[in-house]
Amino acid sequence: MLPKAKLWLALTVAALSLLSTNLQAAWELNMPRGVTQTSREIYDLHMQIIWWCVAIGVVVFGVMLWSTIKYRKSKGAVPANFHESTKVEIIWTIIPFVILILMAVPATQVLTEAYDASESDLDIQITGYQWRWEYRYLRENADEEEVSFFSNLATSREEINNQLPKQENYLLEVDNALVIPVNKKVRFLITSNDVIHAWWVPDFAVKKDAIPGFINEAWTVVEEPGIYRGQCAELCGIDHGFMPVVVHALPQDEYDAWYAGRQEQARAAREQSNNVVTMSDSLAMGEEIYNRTCIACHQAGGAGLAPAFPALAGSSVVNGDLTANIQLVMNGVPGTAMASYARMLSPVELAAIVTYIRNSFGNSTGDLVQPSEVNALLEAQ
Repeated sequence: MLPKAKLWLALTVAALSLLSTNLQAAWELNMPRGVTQTSREIYDLHMQIIWWCVAIGVVVFGVMLWSTIKYRKSKGAVPANFHESTKVEIIWTIIPFVILILMAVPATQVLTEAYDASESDLDIQITGYQWRWEYRYLRENADEEEVSFFSNLATSREEINNQLPKQENYLLEVDNALVIPVNKKVRFLITSNDVIHAWWVPDFAVKKDAIPGFINEAWTVVEEPGIYRGQCAELCGIDHGFMPVVVHALPQDEYDAWYAGRQEQARAAREQSNNVVTMSDSLAMGEEIYNRTCIACHQAGGAGLAPAFPALAGSSVVNGDLTANIQLVMNGVPGTAMASYARMLSPVELAAIVTYIRNSFGNSTGDLVQPSEVNALLEAQ
């Protein structure tokens, strides 16, 4: 056992060492101040209430500590004997009531503004899927090409499985980020296709549940161009942690150029759905889609993860009726983790992924699915 002086010295050195280490690291224990007016108001309200609570705690516990020390038994204090006091009852009822009112007034002002999603400049529908987000830009003109796309985790499986070093934005990078203009009021219409998710971007002070069958509203006005990251904040299944949110806020001219490019891509994809594809092109595209979308459940060699995720290698479904196989990929399997890909993938991509799985992993049906076949089945539904 160390002498008391040495023990205190050791504890002091350890505490200073820990403090020095922590000062060098970004603790980020508090909520971010954010890059929107609403997020800053929420932050200021949060800090205001925190300091009020600190002041109340100092007074209450200070009185308790002072009373404990001054009127302790060892000093001969004799406890008073009294039953009740109407005056005290009134005082300790009125004071908390006044404090709550003082807290409620600024909180109501901030909440009223935060929930006012009217008069937006841009409306975006956000739909949660296990485990990705769909973004659809609502059109003002019906003649415009619809801009919609899915945002998937871009972190490689090698990083997740510790086969490669973790990158800076590990589990916080996507293949298609949501893009919005700065200094414009953007309204988000948030829902879900399967289970409850939550769309959350801390820098915007936006966090809304995505609930099947319901649409929740949120909005933001981002003042600074940049890349802002968030996550699904609701426990939505086995890959809940693999569902990041990435938002690119661009100056108006850059946003307009991006949006025009997306419209052109949508127009080209619609035209390609009538084209005839070759086996080599379809297999190459199908492999890329499989590695991006299917590999987590069905594995690299198509072996699956029984019993939840059946094997594709040697599967009677994959090697069976072609139309039934296409419809399964399009519509998914209700009650299972097999999602519907009719909206997630274009007809060209659907044709490619079915062609790929029917000619890979030892499967050799020789089937080449054309986008026109997928189109016909989609129109028949």
